[in-house]
Amino acid sequence: MLTFKDLSLRRGSRLLLDKSNLTVHPGQRVGMIGANGVGKSSLFALIRQKIQLDEGEMGLPKEWVIASVAQETPALTTAALEYVMDGDLELRRTQVAIAKAEAVDDGSKLAHLHGHLEAIGGYEAPVRAARLLHGLGFNNAQEQLAVDTFSGGWRMRLNLAQALMCRSDLLLLDEPTNHLDLDAVLWLEEWLLSYQGTLLLISHDRDFLDRVVNHIVHLEQAQLVLYRGNYSAFERLRAEKLAQQQASFERQQRERAHMQSFVERFRAKASKAKQAQSRLKALGRLEEISAAHVDSPFHFQFRPAQNIPHPLLSLDRVSVGYADKPILNQVSFSLLPGARIGLLGPNGAGKSTLIKLLAGELEGLSGDLQRAKTLRIGYFAQHQLEQLNGNDTPLEHLQALDRTASESELRDYLGGFGFVGDQAIQVVAPFSGGEKARLVLALLVYQRPNLLLLDEPTNHLDMEMRHALSLALQGFEGVMIVVSHDRHLLRSVCDELWLVAEGKLNPFADALEEYPKWLAEQRKRQTELQSGQKVGADDRKIRRQQQAEKRKQLQPLRNKLKKAEQVLDKLQDENSALETLLADPAVYEASAKAELKTRLAEQASLSQALEQAEELWLGISEELELLEAG
Repeated sequence: MLTFKDLSLRRGSRLLLDKSNLTVHPGQRVGMIGANGVGKSSLFALIRQKIQLDEGEMGLPKEWVIASVAQETPALTTAALEYVMDGDLELRRTQVAIAKAEAVDDGSKLAHLHGHLEAIGGYEAPVRAARLLHGLGFNNAQEQLAVDTFSGGWRMRLNLAQALMCRSDLLLLDEPTNHLDLDAVLWLEEWLLSYQGTLLLISHDRDFLDRVVNHIVHLEQAQLVLYRGNYSAFERLRAEKLAQQQASFERQQRERAHMQSFVERFRAKASKAKQAQSRLKALGRLEEISAAHVDSPFHFQFRPAQNIPHPLLSLDRVSVGYADKPILNQVSFSLLPGARIGLLGPNGAGKSTLIKLLAGELEGLSGDLQRAKTLRIGYFAQHQLEQLNGNDTPLEHLQALDRTASESELRDYLGGFGFVGDQAIQVVAPFSGGEKARLVLALLVYQRPNLLLLDEPTNHLDMEMRHALSLALQGFEGVMIVVSHDRHLLRSVCDELWLVAEGKLNPFADALEEYPKWLAEQRKRQTELQSGQKVGADDRKIRRQQQAEKRKQLQPLRNKLKKAEQVLDKLQDENSALETLLADPAVYEASAKAELKTRLAEQASLSQALEQAEELWLGISEELELLEAG
């Protein structure tokens, strides 16, 4: 097992760990969490013996093979498949030994080595490496491409595949999802669940942690604190701990009230059964977990946009792609005020391409795209982190946007994004990826956009900043389109999902939880097509008939749901009108005592009717969802 006893660790003058203790047993899957810079990656470097501890002891079995993801990738001409196979060190050592034995024609040794090669699965290694590559988004043709032909993000995927290729006893993964899309994240979850060794995982993706780990280590105040269970269990325990502190408890209640307002506001608008149910559950979850983040250093919100045109932009049969080769064909839609859209789709299907088209970074190949005159776009993408001026400070970046604001106002604003004190006046060049991402978001929010285009906004952000971003997006009043592998973010802020696949853009009618099932069916279909097992026309006809029959059976329930929605809307309108009457000071005068008594009785009766109507609507929605899933 891995043990730390009275461990103290410094980086420069900063004390990261102070006489901390931890024991990790074989087979445990441990998620390591904590704010950026508290020492998680340094602890990994210590385990890999890249740095030395300052005090205490570290125990690690000598026979354990440790695998980790390389942070740099040399510009190699080695084929991707061979590069991934290099991760299996015992395989490569055995192959080298076989080559030497063949050179001296040592038959006895060759027989022994080939037996060992078979025992360690060496003959199946190319297949194993190919599966890893495919799971992480590479296609067959890319297997034989040289490593130096891939971009930085894809090289990081190659490094991840190489680490997974190693038959390790201890696997160290530091933010493995940062360079992955949702499809690859879902695949990696399944792979890690079948991993037989001990896992230490640094991640700020709560859904990923919830699915993969069974213990949490929280790095806070220079200590390692172990919690049993996944991330959700940790949040509950931490919330209880913070609630015992009066100051934190009071702030916690304000956060709860803030989240409750979002829940109630959305409940009044909800109309689509599956999406509404999913969003309501996500908002309720957000309300619960806010208590675990009351001491977050990040607090900001979007200021209201000066104008939200109707529509913001419209596409009419637009095709878009690269070098006259379309990726999306004949796309038509209008973005209307209030739209909150999450984009789903396989890797390479065109999600980021669509975002670039809307942002004006890419021209359409055909069709018509109209933008409103008062459209103000807030566009976030990873490449913008590199467009920051490394010689300027966060304050100077913000001053370039607003020359009229005072320095104190701008510094207060930057403080909400974690740039406090001297951090606001330090040059950007040495900033970490997380700090740069926070600054780009700060600049974006300050410009009061009415259309947000967010392409993987949570990469490099720690858990607290992700939570703050979710809360801020809840209050954003403009239109929003999000591409993200962070399912918690999508579930929390999006009212509808669009699917980008096979050159088309269509609504995704199901809840986010159904996307992995859709993805698995797509992969199965592709496998069948590649192996020549094509679905016949008769099978498709039968399936269409079955689907039509199911729709027919569900229609009465859908009609019942629509009627329940109408009743709910009517009661909400009546309640709003009654609240307006009760807001009039005149109704509380002595002469209006009888009227006030009547109005209060009406309010009590109406509140009860509203509660019953909401319960009926939710019940029908759940019943419809279950039948549609069956």
